[in-house]
Amino acid sequence: MADQFPRHTPGTIRAPFANYSHGVEVPPGSRLLVCSGQLGITPDDHIPEGAEAQTDLIFQNIAEILASAKMDLSHIVRVNAYVSHRDHLAGYMRARDRYVSEPPPASTLMVVSGFALKEFVVEIEVLAARGV
Repeated sequence: MADQFPRHTPGTIRAPFANYSHGVEVPPGSRLLVCSGQLGITPDDHIPEGAEAQTDLIFQNIAEILASAKMDLSHIVRVNAYVSHRDHLAGYMRARDRYVSEPPPASTLMVVSGFALKEFVVEIEVLAARGV
């Protein structure tokens, strides 16, 4: 599955700060799925409280999007995540680590000033790939 995509974390640069790879190679002919930024909200508009709970819900929603393309979480090759305060980093990372596969995808995590609603504290977008 996703292990068909070589990871590039050269020993000549600093190791990643957390559970991610510095680079992931997607070979020619692979299918790509670009997932829009997802927020922690249920179909009935419930927003769980806290970064960890929102991140859990976001990755569950991402799994549904991936399934619709006959992919799963192991096909994620890149994660872009946004949190609204540094206090949310630990909760986000605890939840993220439950969902990312080994070897881990490439990843960027940014602290931003906020989202469309103040209740949202995390937003995540992913790029997934699957060999054909």
